This record gives sequence, C-alpha cells and structure tokens, in this order.
Amino acid sequence: MTKVVSIRFHEAGKAYHFDPGEFRLHLGDSVIVETSEGTDMGYVSEEAVDMPEDQIVQPLRSVVRKATPEDEDKYRLKKEREQEAYEICVQKIEARGLKMNLVNAEFSTDGKKIIFFFTADGRVDFRELVKDLAAVFRIRIELRQIGARDQARMVGGLGMCGRELCCCSFLDGFIPVSIKMAKEQGLSMNPSKISGACGRLMCCLKYEQEAYEDALSRLPRQGDTVMTPKGRGTIMNVDLLKENVAVRLEYEENSENEHFSAEEVEILLRKGKRYIAKPQGANKSAVVNSGESDDPDESDASDTEDDISDETEE
Repeated sequence: MTKVVSIRFHEAGKAYHFDPGEFRLHLGDSVIVETSEGTDMGYVSEEAVDMPEDQIVQPLRSVVRKATPEDEDKYRLKKEREQEAYEICVQKIEARGLKMNLVNAEFSTDGKKIIFFFTADGRVDFRELVKDLAAVFRIRIELRQIGARDQARMVGGLGMCGRELCCCSFLDGFIPVSIKMAKEQGLSMNPSKISGACGRLMCCLKYEQEAYEDALSRLPRQGDTVMTPKGRGTIMNVDLLKENVAVRLEYEENSENEHFSAEEVEILLRKGKRYIAKPQGANKSAVVNSGESDDPDESDASDTEDDISDETEE
C-alpha cells in the first residue's frame, strides 16, 4: 500500500494522485506539485489515503511544498492573464467570422504556451486565427476543440435537480450513458426531460442503472399474463423501485387495476413464451418458445444505435 493524496488543478475536472511525502495536508490546502510540464499549483480534493500499487498511475510524482502567499499571488495573476487572453481571442474570432464558440483560455505552467478551448459543430480552419494570436502574444498558440460535456464542466451551472452539475462537483471523468438506460428506467423520451445542461443525456442516468437491471431481471413485465391471489390477469404497469405490479383481472366486472407485490404473482405467459410448472427441486421454470425472444438484450437490440459514449475530444 502506498499513501497518496488527490490534487485538482481546476475547480472541476479530474483529480490526480501525488505522493504527499512528509507533509500533513488537509482538504482545500493549496500545494505546489511536480507535473509533466513542470511545477504547478493545485489544491487538495481528498486527503491522504493508502492505495494498492496496481491502482496507482505511474509515475507517482511528489508534492513539492505547500503554496505560499507569493505562489497564490502568481496564480491569481495567471488567471487575470487568461481572462485577458480569452477576451482578445473572442475579438479575433469575431473579426474572422469563424463559426466557433470559445470556452476557455489557459496558460501553461512556464508561461510559454497558451491553449484556447473551443466548441464547434464541425471542423474549423483556424490557421489564420493562430497567426493573429501569435502576433499578439508572441508565444506558442494551441487551439483545442472539445465536446459539449467538457464545455459544461468548464462553464459550470445547475442541473434540473437544483444542484451544481455533477461534472463540476465530483465526477473525475465522463461515464458512458445510453438511451436504453432511460427506457429501462421508464423515463419520458422527451429530450428536454433526460438531457443535461450540455444537451447530452444526463450522467445521473447511470447512478441507479444496476438497481433497475436487477429488478428487470426478476420482475414481470408489462403485458405478461400472471396468476394472482384474486385470479388470472394481465400486467398493466410495473413499479420497479417498489416492486409492485398493477394487474387487470380477467372475468372481472370492475375495470380498475388491482395492485399486488411482485412476490404475490406467478408468471403464466411472457411475450409469447409459456411457463410450465417448475419440477420439484428444479432451479428454473421450463419454457416453451413460441417465437418471441425473452432476452432483454436481444429484444432491445435496436437501442444499440442510440448508445452514446461522450469522451473528451482533443
């Protein structure tokens, strides 16, 4: 086990592991660390913990020292220069009439390079823009196109839940999210209901997906024919979280649905498959196939085209 401390260099984004050495660091402390591009200032996002060697990304660099007031003054000056560079670049983009949206500007640690992050619908010819910026700053210029999720993380904001965006507060990286998850969770397919501030599917769809998948594997489905304590009926609705089902009973004058616990019903017919009584000591019911697939992955094969994997574009 190796002791590591998590350091972030921005308010949002990935946290990196460093060797704290002999320093006793606390959450929020500003520190100077050694990076691949030289020394840089970051802050502690998670205090020192012991971590197995195979989970540590090598090489494990060290914390040089705690940040001094002079270091913090230099950092504030760097941020002011980045804001000035951002405004100048916006003016140059407008002058060139380029269809790109500038998101952020960031100076390198040694001040010899500046990176401009932007979004665009397609490819942009920014060669002349680079020349304009190089003439102003007289250092190396790099323009980097990023995705909508990266833009939301840099800009920040609030989600429809009223809290700060997950990507700005605690997510180290983006998790793949698919439209199939929204369908399995019974959510509306209205894009405005399932999309985040970035316009992509909300990251939080992933958080409870395992619980929904487990429930779907055990519970009846809408349209199944079941036997209930009050007789035979058809599943009209399934509450996956409460594990309750609404059943319309056959030969019942009352048209209202009856509600039962999923444990109280026995599946007789599921999407074209007839369930035969389970033999004594058997683990699963025998099934007679009548032509329709019962495999949830196979029945939802068309959803694979809707899968979205949002990764950082560089």
